Parts: sequence; structure tokens; C-alpha cells
Amino acid sequence: MINYLIIDLVIILFPLILSFKWKFQYYKYWKPLFASISVVGLIYIVWDAIVTYRGDWSFNYQYLQGTSFLGLPIEEILFFIVVPYSCIFIYENLVYFLKEKKVPFNQYFYMLIIIVFIIGGLIFFHQDYTILALLSCAFFFIIAIILAPDILKSSNYWLYIAISMIPFMIFNYLLTSIPIVTYTSSAIWGGDGLWNGRFFTIPLEDFFYNFSMLSFYLLFYLFFKKYWNESKKLKVNKS
Repeated sequence: MINYLIIDLVIILFPLILSFKWKFQYYKYWKPLFASISVVGLIYIVWDAIVTYRGDWSFNYQYLQGTSFLGLPIEEILFFIVVPYSCIFIYENLVYFLKEKKVPFNQYFYMLIIIVFIIGGLIFFHQDYTILALLSCAFFFIIAIILAPDILKSSNYWLYIAISMIPFMIFNYLLTSIPIVTYTSSAIWGGDGLWNGRFFTIPLEDFFYNFSMLSFYLLFYLFFKKYWNESKKLKVNKS
């Protein structure tokens, strides 16, 4: 039987194995990785707990171990650890194997995107998951433009997002088709016939949710990585 815990283990399996013996030593980045997972993961776990309590989505305990924390199955909490661990491993591979290229950056273009996300959220304000997913994307772009515009100029960032969407679709399809996770129809886009607000069984909101989550994980990872690298250089100079 495929259950949520097996999915979590499969997500992290190869990045974890390759962490210690690969072209680069991923395990040495544990400090910024742990810091990013702690900050961003906590925020998304709290979000998850609130909307689960509210009933936006729920979990099928037939496919769970039964242990819960903050009203969430332990497998769901592990999700916020294994996903960033594995996806940032993808990013570090891109950094190692590909030459970084600058992507054209236009502040007004991203401001337009922010406005579109905010307006979209306001239009669908009655759908709890829809508005939160869209506003989380708008919030990321606001933070990135003000504090970290270089991430939007990075070709590796956009490749990281594009490549990470592939395993996201595979594993999220399993979660929503079995189904391990079910959604309340009033909280998401939906309808009858051809338009059902889903990509196969995946709610379209999940794509925006995943984009903002992966973007925030990487943004904080790069911030902490830069901080610790600068601290090391400072210690070396002092010595």
C-alpha cells in the first residue's frame, strides 16, 4: 500500500544518499539549510495547521501512521523537511554544473505580477485556499524585489523552480489521486464538466502554493548561506 510516509521517504532518498558522496558535499550546507527549513517550514506548518483546522483540506488516515502534531499528521510535517532538502539539492546541482546567467529584470514587470496576484486573490476572496495561495506568491515577489532582487535575476533560480515542478506534479498527483489529501470544494477553484479547477487531480492552487514555498525556502537558504560565508571570511581575516 502506498502511504504518505513512503512518499516522504522516496522524496528525500536520493538527495540524502548523495549528500555525502557526490560532486559536491551537500551535507556541509546543513547550517543554512536547517535555518531555512526552520524559518520557512514553521510558517507553512502553522498555515497548514490553521487551514486543516478550518477544513480547507483534510487527510485520509487510512494512508497515515496515525501520529499527529498541531492537528497535522506527522507525515505532513515531514513533508516540509524532505521537500526543501531535496529541492535545494537540485538548486546546488544547478549551481555546480551550470554557468549562472543573468535574467532580464524589470521592477515594473514584477510589480504588475504582484498586482495581478493581489487582484486575483481579492476576486476569489471567498475561496480560502485560493486567496492564500495567490497572496503568498505576491508576498514573495514583494520581498524579493525589496530585499533580494538578485534571486529574480538568476537563471538557476528559475531552472530550480521549473525542475522542482516535475517531482511536485508526480508526488502531488499521488497525494491527490489515491487520495491521501482531499480538499473542500468551497475553498478552491472547481466546477463541473471540463473545468474542474484541477490539473488531473491536483488543485491549481497547489502550483501557486508550491511556487511560493520553494521560492521562500531558497530565498532564506541563500540569505543564511551568504551570512555564514561572510562570517567565516571575517574570522579568517581576524586570525
